[in-house]
Amino acid sequence: MKKRIVLYNPSMAEGRGGFPVSKDQLPLPLMTIAAWPDREGYEIVLLDANLGEPEAMHRRVLEACDGALLYATTGILGHQVADGLECSTKVKQRFPALPMFIGGWWASVVPEMQLATGLYDAVCIGQGETTFRDLVHAVDSGASLEGVAGLMLEREGEYVRTAPRRLVGWDQLLDTPWHLIDIAPYRDAQLNARAEREAARMITPPGFNGRPVWGITYYSSFGCPEPCSFCCSPQVSGQRWLAMPAERMLDDLCGLHERWGFDCVRFYDANFGVQEQRVKAFCDGLIARGSPFQWHAMLQTFSLLRWKPETLSVLRPAGLYHSVVGAETADDAMRELVGKHSRSNDNVRAAELLDAIGVGSLFSYIIGYPGESEASMLRTLDECRHIAATCKLARPMAWPYSPIPGTELYARAIEHGFRAPKTLAEWSGAGEYHLWYSENWPNQIPKSVQLARQTFEHFASLALGLVRGRVGWWERRAQQRLRAGNFRFARAEARAFALYHRISNAVGLERRPREIFAGIQTARMPRPTAASEAHAAPLRPSERA
Repeated sequence: MKKRIVLYNPSMAEGRGGFPVSKDQLPLPLMTIAAWPDREGYEIVLLDANLGEPEAMHRRVLEACDGALLYATTGILGHQVADGLECSTKVKQRFPALPMFIGGWWASVVPEMQLATGLYDAVCIGQGETTFRDLVHAVDSGASLEGVAGLMLEREGEYVRTAPRRLVGWDQLLDTPWHLIDIAPYRDAQLNARAEREAARMITPPGFNGRPVWGITYYSSFGCPEPCSFCCSPQVSGQRWLAMPAERMLDDLCGLHERWGFDCVRFYDANFGVQEQRVKAFCDGLIARGSPFQWHAMLQTFSLLRWKPETLSVLRPAGLYHSVVGAETADDAMRELVGKHSRSNDNVRAAELLDAIGVGSLFSYIIGYPGESEASMLRTLDECRHIAATCKLARPMAWPYSPIPGTELYARAIEHGFRAPKTLAEWSGAGEYHLWYSENWPNQIPKSVQLARQTFEHFASLALGLVRGRVGWWERRAQQRLRAGNFRFARAEARAFALYHRISNAVGLERRPREIFAGIQTARMPRPTAASEAHAAPLRPSERA
């Protein structure tokens, strides 16, 4: 009889009006660590809370854990912390002798907090595929966990690390065991009407004209070579970047497409475009195979501006339709603080470049870095305004800086007034992104900057036609506002539009759009009502890794 391993993927829903998370987001972290045990004949039970109600999934976890070899979970900062903690607590109460483990990016930067819960026998630090394989072998044989590299353990009230785990490349990693999941629930949820009510939806590619679209998430690299001081990747990956070769990626994705027939792929690589040669080979390979699906990925300004024209020219033909670009700031001093390679005006040039080749983009900025001046924040917002006014396919957005343990700026944030949670349970509240950080760092961003950001979001969303799905008087007026940079009487105008829009909806003249305008997704983006209400946050720049 096969020995059972139970893997739990916590719910990612963040309490946004009860909206579940988009079903293109497959439980990739747990699937990848399951590859070796699956090959070696263990029974893998992978339960994804994002497919149903967490309470029901917790019951299934408890059923699967009866007689299991071990239980393991993961999760990034947000609602997954809260749900993972709740489920693991139930498992511990029912099966106190069952070996329990946790890993992933968030666990890797707060391993002491994870162990302090008393739930886990060990925390896997960093890259987990080979660590989990060796951990399973140790549990199965009864060997000491001290002999497994890449763990943190608690021994006699002290936290101790085992030997460091060397990062390995794809020559030592197996392909993702896709057979561990039933793709039908993920596909069907995206293709039926419920997808309209899902948060963080996959961005709709051009050409669907109201038809439903479905896609999958995928990752083809580990780590990032950039030194960004707001990100935990430098600590976890040591600024190393290990990537799947282009040909292997092509074979895997195209083989999956033949089996599943998805429309698009959302790459979850922290930095997809590190190696231009790999990007070019991947694009050429997709074109040679008929560009069977469209895709979007995270890129960096520095990469885009140094690529050769022959690389840029194949991006859109190969299916790249959208990119999230880490712009971070428009201020030179903050750029140096963050550790970005870009220079003044590079973000604008990159936005214009993507616009010219027909690729939509979301340029992600951060304001409120520790010690950042009001003038610096306003400079960033003005660059956002300029891009929104001049690049029809670009969507610049500025998020409040969020302090994350394991980052270079974390201690500096505490010095500047951030009230850091002390326990894992307290950190679980970070799921409500804006509310949580405003409560824990109330003076982070001056009210004048908050108002400027909200005003910009209102007119930027409206100018793209994201509210009414068309461009009329209100949208043209918003475009004029962005081009001129004139926000005088803006709040009054925003309130006037909010009143008009509510009345129009009430009498049936308007309805919220289901499609896109100029290549930008409508669903779950800030919906302009009044300037003070435009504050949605579907992404966390500080958790890109």
